[in-house]
Amino acid sequence: MFFHGYLASKECFTSQINYFARFYRVTAFDFVGFGGSAPLTEAWSVGDYAAFAARLLRALGIGEGARLIAHSFGGRVALKLLGGGGAPFSKALLAGCAGIPPRRGFGYHAKVRAYRIVKKFAPRFAEARFGSAEYRILPPVMRESYKKIVNEDLSPCLGRIRVPVLYVCGERDRQTPLYMAKRLAAETADGALAVMPGCGHFCFAEDPARFNAIAREFFR
Repeated sequence: MFFHGYLASKECFTSQINYFARFYRVTAFDFVGFGGSAPLTEAWSVGDYAAFAARLLRALGIGEGARLIAHSFGGRVALKLLGGGGAPFSKALLAGCAGIPPRRGFGYHAKVRAYRIVKKFAPRFAEARFGSAEYRILPPVMRESYKKIVNEDLSPCLGRIRVPVLYVCGERDRQTPLYMAKRLAAETADGALAVMPGCGHFCFAEDPARFNAIAREFFR
């Protein structure tokens, strides 16, 4: 099973789908609001996406023993599912996994204060000038969903995970840096970490042969 990242689609896993289809029944889908799926009509949280994924798994008859590969935002959904119990996965590989609050410096907090001040007097200007480039291109409903997603700390889920999880991190990942992957692995009871030298946030696409070999060995 594949869970893609934010603003991505199942096609980002093309190399992995083609490879693992030789050994497993492979299932990949687009989360609601992305790819070929219907747009969001209300702001979803990580929990909403996890509930959607759980319903889909049941509808597709995916039962105990399934393996999961997830990326970034897909990792958030995976942590929520795995930490909540009832997920059918026997092993999970989470690449560039999000869900750990980033380290924030003085510059970030100053920017937040400036945003809150400007928003009181010029909300449209504040929305257009502040926030990440990813946030600024989103339609209104997606923006509200995005804020729910990125502001949730999923670290409480880690201690409740009862299956082996391999966190794979690109050495040069700037979106979900190595310190996040180290904490995820350390706080997951049966967690481990693999670092891919020379790769960034999309390590599975940057070096698919190495990534697939790591995943194949882990799933065995």
